[in-house]
Amino acid sequence: LSSIFGIFLYRTRSSSLEQPKFEVVRTGQGYEIRKYSPYLVAETIVKGEQREAGAEAFRRLAGYIFGDNQRQEKMAMTAPVQSEDAGASAKMAMTVPVTSTVNPASDSSVYRFVMESKYNEKSLPQPNDARVTIRRLPERFIAVLTYSGSWAEELYKEKEQELLIAMKRDGLVQKSPPQFARYNAPFTPSFLRKNEVLIEVESNW
Repeated sequence: LSSIFGIFLYRTRSSSLEQPKFEVVRTGQGYEIRKYSPYLVAETIVKGEQREAGAEAFRRLAGYIFGDNQRQEKMAMTAPVQSEDAGASAKMAMTVPVTSTVNPASDSSVYRFVMESKYNEKSLPQPNDARVTIRRLPERFIAVLTYSGSWAEELYKEKEQELLIAMKRDGLVQKSPPQFARYNAPFTPSFLRKNEVLIEVESNW
């Protein structure tokens, strides 16, 4: 992943970064359901193999928060960084993480940086790079499976399937594609990393 992200987190512990506000509303076997409050994100869509796409996405998004915006304003890093399949259907059977998946058909992913809560749509500076856009994510209920280990896609897919099986067993209805969330810098030993699989669900309980 991008060295920009690693260098920044070298000076900033992930636990000290601002994250989206949520409350745990339900727990299942190996996962929990969180109710997230609305928050703003800066996002970009990148095509290509996951490693190269991730590095390019970080360059764009980190550039934005480090001053590549219309006010040349530097903003704080937050958590998580989010990514998901850019071409997946919104309906399917399914702020320190970085979340990412690649759609085999479109070969593209959406990457997101969470914006500081002190900003709103009017006060947030506009990106200079037209490939970076700002949008507000609404209140959502998210099923979350947390695990440690490497960022290998094979491990992520294994954990994604684990969460999907648990959701099916518990009668949860999926609303969005899975996201891969990463909370730590690339040089963090894998056994110390915090990773998450997140899937939006219907609040049918």
